Amino acid sequence: MKSPAYGQRLLRGQTPSYQRLQALMAEDGQSERQPPVALHCGWGRLLIGHTYPDPASLADDLLGEQPGERDIALYVAAPHQVLARAPQQLFLDPSDTLRLWFSDYRPARRIFRGFSIRRVQSEADWDGLNRLYQTRGMLQVEPGRMTPREDGGPVYWLAEDHDSKAVIGGVMGLNHVEAYHDPEHGSSLWCLAVEPTCTRPGVGEALVRHLIEHFMSRGLAYLDLSVLHDNRQAKNLYAKLGFRELPTFAVKRKNSINQPLFLGPGPAAGLNPYARIIVDEANRRGIEVQVDDAEAGLFTLIHGGRRIRCRESLSDLTSAVSMTLCQDKQLTQRWLAHAGLNLPAQRLAGSRAENAAFLAAHRRLVVKPVNGEQGQGVAVDLSTPEEVEKAIRAARRFDSRVLLESFHSGQDLRILVIGFEVVAAALRHPAEVIGDGRTSIRALIEAQSRRRQAASGGESRIPLDAETERVLRQAGYDHDSVLPEGQHLAVRRTANLHTGGCLEDVTEQLHPALAEAAVRAARALDIPVVGLDLLVEAVDRPDYVIIEANERAGLANHEPQPTAARFVDLLFPLSQAPK
Repeated sequence: MKSPAYGQRLLRGQTPSYQRLQALMAEDGQSERQPPVALHCGWGRLLIGHTYPDPASLADDLLGEQPGERDIALYVAAPHQVLARAPQQLFLDPSDTLRLWFSDYRPARRIFRGFSIRRVQSEADWDGLNRLYQTRGMLQVEPGRMTPREDGGPVYWLAEDHDSKAVIGGVMGLNHVEAYHDPEHGSSLWCLAVEPTCTRPGVGEALVRHLIEHFMSRGLAYLDLSVLHDNRQAKNLYAKLGFRELPTFAVKRKNSINQPLFLGPGPAAGLNPYARIIVDEANRRGIEVQVDDAEAGLFTLIHGGRRIRCRESLSDLTSAVSMTLCQDKQLTQRWLAHAGLNLPAQRLAGSRAENAAFLAAHRRLVVKPVNGEQGQGVAVDLSTPEEVEKAIRAARRFDSRVLLESFHSGQDLRILVIGFEVVAAALRHPAEVIGDGRTSIRALIEAQSRRRQAASGGESRIPLDAETERVLRQAGYDHDSVLPEGQHLAVRRTANLHTGGCLEDVTEQLHPALAEAAVRAARALDIPVVGLDLLVEAVDRPDYVIIEANERAGLANHEPQPTAARFVDLLFPLSQAPK
């Protein structure tokens, strides 16, 4: 067998093709021609395009794609000839193929901490990996359908957080020598994903490097991957690692999964994730979607002569009165108090003396604008008159009226009620960073904020504002401090997603008393869709106080719960599939 680096300098610019592969196999002593190779990865097949002798056989194999799966033909040298066989059913994938020759690879200078990488082995591992893929909108892996490893099938790896033991990243690798006796000794990477709320830096890079170093140890020569042409963040990482474009193409079959790739960006492309999750569900049911103002998240759904306008999860079904009862936090409390629900003490900010007296009575306060959203102008756990007055001035930038509330410790719980039924519940965790012993808190916040923005479509970031500075100061730090390695530090008191917080689904653990309180609150406000914010001792205990009601709750924040499906059920009951 020739060295893995054999002829690399001559081979690098050459396009993979059937003729070239056969010539290399002949040079490598493989006289018998191998049959075309299609490997099942648990979500669909990888068709190794340059093992197919002609475009017709490759096109025919792609047309054999099974419902609910996603086949990919890679290393297609003449895609126009394949597409010509079935132009109505196949399309050219708008992705770039990148290759890293291992002779160009340089190991990391940094050490990745807080997580470990290992192979997926147990059913629990597969469940964790599939939950991760679901949060990233990727197809689930069915291990029983995969090509066995002894027949050249893929291997999946996961990144496991040391503290929580949760799956925070995953990747699939394929050894081309085992798959089709590749004379160039190659490998490829697929299905790279990182948990959107992950606070550990470098998980994606660590997974890629792990795969590179694993295949290097097996004597292979290169690693290929496919990345969407406009995924700048991923491309920047790959360029840093030494990947370069490879002149080859991928072909896929037109199906509902691939629809955005072959139809191109339509009017809905400009919608934020909170509107898009509803539009996607409507499209799936055949409900007509009219995008009215993508930037504002406004769209109209039309089905069977019924038209309903929406702004994300706020629809024509919510009355102006109900909306006002949620927006005006004074009114919210009054109406919920009439319903006998547990609430914090509250009053409007007044003179300095009045504010100080309220603080003295309750010792710790929350300051918030009467009419505000997304955590803007909210300051939590204030214990001195100076902090309270400063927070009041900050809150008045969003509303001239400012509320003081008694502070209650506990877990921050969001309960989503649709049609007066609890659909989802999630604990909201404030934004935090994890120290590495050398990076400033400011740099950690900026890096975490970039990850949150990328994961949320720009909807979530950690502000470097006075409130963040106050929280740091209370903990004994400032923006230039360096946290010890492995130390967790919350940099906000509020857990709003728009200020970098993250959610943990607890729907199955929700205590019946908490669910009942949420439904009573929704009925008191007479609102068909609402997100109730509660502070609780624990999600499986009955004690609570309700702190807010949100008339435009983010449905996309509660995956994997079927929030969009229940919302569209509410709007168009006749569109439900028969049970």
